[in-house]
Amino acid sequence: MALITLSCLAETNGPLLGIDPGTKTFGLAVSDTTRLIATPVETIRRKKFTPDAARIFALYDERRCGAMIIGYPVNMDGSEGPRAQSVKDFCINLMGLRDIPIMLWDERMSTAAVTRTLLEADTSRAKRAEAVDKLAATYILQGVLDRLRV
Repeated sequence: MALITLSCLAETNGPLLGIDPGTKTFGLAVSDTTRLIATPVETIRRKKFTPDAARIFALYDERRCGAMIIGYPVNMDGSEGPRAQSVKDFCINLMGLRDIPIMLWDERMSTAAVTRTLLEADTSRAKRAEAVDKLAATYILQGVLDRLRV
């Protein structure tokens, strides 16, 4: 299966799983069945691909998701760097394990936006570090959900 577009995503059923792929962690979020609201779920410490993928697929199956939305870290000028290629490779590896719909979504500024919100809420540094990845996944997923309604 190839990566899908927003119009193809609209043709899938079920909640959506949002992933913010970091270098050390994955932030995970899931939508409700009506695809209106994204909710943070958990942060996974990256280990190796196989156990990471197993946890992601377990959550995907538990929530009966219809597709994955994965944050795509393009540069501020829109170009693709090594991190973007790493995310593409991760998606290809996931699709090699299971034939599921995956969409990449521009994640520029998602972590910065979430961090700013947490700072404005006077969240401690420790709580920010614990929450930022899954909240970034929520921010990314909510962007897709909002776009689907337009």
